[in-house]
Amino acid sequence: MPKNLWNDEEARQRPELDYLVYRSNLLGRDRSVVNIYGGNTSVKRREVDHLGREVNVLWVKGSGSDVATITEEGFAGLLLDEILPLMARDHMSDEEMVAYLAHCVYALNRPRQSIETLLHAFTPAPHVDHTHPDPVLAIACAEHGQELCRELWGERAVWVDYVRPGFTLSKWIGEGIRANPRAELVVMGKHGMVSWGETSRACYDNTIRVIQEAEDFVEARRNGRRVFPGTAVPPLAPEERQAILAAVLPGLRGAVSRERPAILQTDDSPEVLAFVGSENAPALSQVGAACPDHLVHTKRQPLFVEWKPEEGVEALKTKLAQGVDDFVARYTEYFQAHSQPGDRMRDPAPRVILIPGVGMVTTGGDALAADVSRQLYHRAIKVMEGSQILSRFISLTAQESFDIEYWPLELYKLSLKPPPRELAGRVVVVTGGASGIGRATARRLAEDHAHVVILDINQEGAEQVAVELVEKHGLGRSMALFCDVTDEAGVQEAFRRAVLAYGGVDVVVSNAGIAIAAAIDETSLADWNKTFDVLGKGYFLVSREAFRIWKEQGMGGNLVYVGSKNSVYAGKNASVYSAAKAAEMHMARCLAAEGGPFGIRVNTVLPDAVIRGSGIWDKGWREARAAAYGIRPEELEEFYRQRNILHVNIFPEHVAEAISFLAGPRSSRTTGGALTVDGGVPGAFLR
Repeated sequence: MPKNLWNDEEARQRPELDYLVYRSNLLGRDRSVVNIYGGNTSVKRREVDHLGREVNVLWVKGSGSDVATITEEGFAGLLLDEILPLMARDHMSDEEMVAYLAHCVYALNRPRQSIETLLHAFTPAPHVDHTHPDPVLAIACAEHGQELCRELWGERAVWVDYVRPGFTLSKWIGEGIRANPRAELVVMGKHGMVSWGETSRACYDNTIRVIQEAEDFVEARRNGRRVFPGTAVPPLAPEERQAILAAVLPGLRGAVSRERPAILQTDDSPEVLAFVGSENAPALSQVGAACPDHLVHTKRQPLFVEWKPEEGVEALKTKLAQGVDDFVARYTEYFQAHSQPGDRMRDPAPRVILIPGVGMVTTGGDALAADVSRQLYHRAIKVMEGSQILSRFISLTAQESFDIEYWPLELYKLSLKPPPRELAGRVVVVTGGASGIGRATARRLAEDHAHVVILDINQEGAEQVAVELVEKHGLGRSMALFCDVTDEAGVQEAFRRAVLAYGGVDVVVSNAGIAIAAAIDETSLADWNKTFDVLGKGYFLVSREAFRIWKEQGMGGNLVYVGSKNSVYAGKNASVYSAAKAAEMHMARCLAAEGGPFGIRVNTVLPDAVIRGSGIWDKGWREARAAAYGIRPEELEEFYRQRNILHVNIFPEHVAEAISFLAGPRSSRTTGGALTVDGGVPGAFLR
């Protein structure tokens, strides 16, 4: 049920553009009213131009923005009196429309206007909303939708048949409203609705009222019936669903990542489970997308996997792999059947995968894109349910779908995104990521557009880093997990949770460390065991889990060990630490040989004297190393600077830069190697 959220006191604090920003944000709070990145809003008002003349200006949402978060700067301003004469034209191509509107700009340095700007210009009201509410779409996507619309609203509504957004649709809407003075809304077949008002508050009230009327209309015909009872394949227990997903996601991720690496999100909400477990879901899910806004994020159809739990997990893995192959083949045929010269096929992999009894998996170039697909398929389920209650769900045809999916104006919105960096779509696990080299590495790889999983026994510190990365880089870009790398079950659980969060793992930076310094005759067996537990067993356990996932994914993999100058340099009073670091380096070389046939690269970075921000140095290592050199602890950094041939200090960021190189495509031909980051210590030169 849509709620009227308007608050006069709150609105008075947000008077931008006659409350347009406030109204837009309110509409976006409820995704059953306005889809994420969908819909658009506008206001027409008098402004003063650069010559001091009063002019009529249309302020309309900029292309690619989201009404839930839009600010005043997100609206484009155009000269309304220069747009309205277009109503007299009979035809106008998209290219002509875009070129014409470029000459009508009032506000400089604003985003390009919405694709549906003419819709707002031709609607004769000061305030206009274009939305895609679930219950209205249920009518717009129902067989005989026009008759249902007339039954509910009579002359209060104008119906227009589906046509791709642009000049023709806008003209039909403008003419329909002018021909019906009693009209309060326009319903666009297989698309959405337009509503309006004399004030921003009146416009908002009208939008919410109309949506409520549509919802009441649908519910009145339900008669207590559950359209999607979920009884054909009942939901599995939560623990079983999670176990199945953890087992199948890496292979599925590999299958859908042939064109580009994908991030996967899962959803086993009651609504999704009821739909995917229903008898009519296999056929109904293939009818098509409910509207253009759904289509561009979910594709025309999802991949529905006809599987039952009694068949077992291995059968599901097989069906997922075959299902993706079949989906890609069908999508390729769809493209070839409708494309024109110059069209270039986009990623043919599914964006939505439905698994009875288990739930939904969505894919995207990053966590946000996967989540957008997830949100919009929830909307699609509600629309299908409503249409089935009213009559029968219908959808965009294949040609209509293609004309939206490969529409130059829609592709323009995608071009607004910044170009992806080299780890876009990749998932990185960093052990010991709460401080020092690990923290700097997490930050650096996030700059490369990686999604970063931070493992550490210092969970509070790890969470602080994860929050920082999400705030800077966006939804889902990082997560923090407690992990003691010496605990076999704990390491397995951490990787399982990473898989459930993102679908898999691409890069592992094994960095968790410990350092104990003492003469050999003063070193206890406990010190030996603790050191080798972290630096030997810990690196082994982390590597083993990574290899297991990478073999399932079939996408290769990248393992970077954070070793030490001590891996190759014999230093006094550090024999246990140095031996463990030497073991790491040789294990990395062995794993490089083992992983090569699977496209898995393994390399080591060898830093020295990285003191700043390090948890190890703050736990006695500084004092112990200073004593070994016969200097005071506060003199240690200068001692190390003078010792290397470049006379420089080594900071965590320098090591992170080397890890960035080894973790990404710039080092694609390097494995089994070691990269020193020590300022040049002759005794540690590799040979």
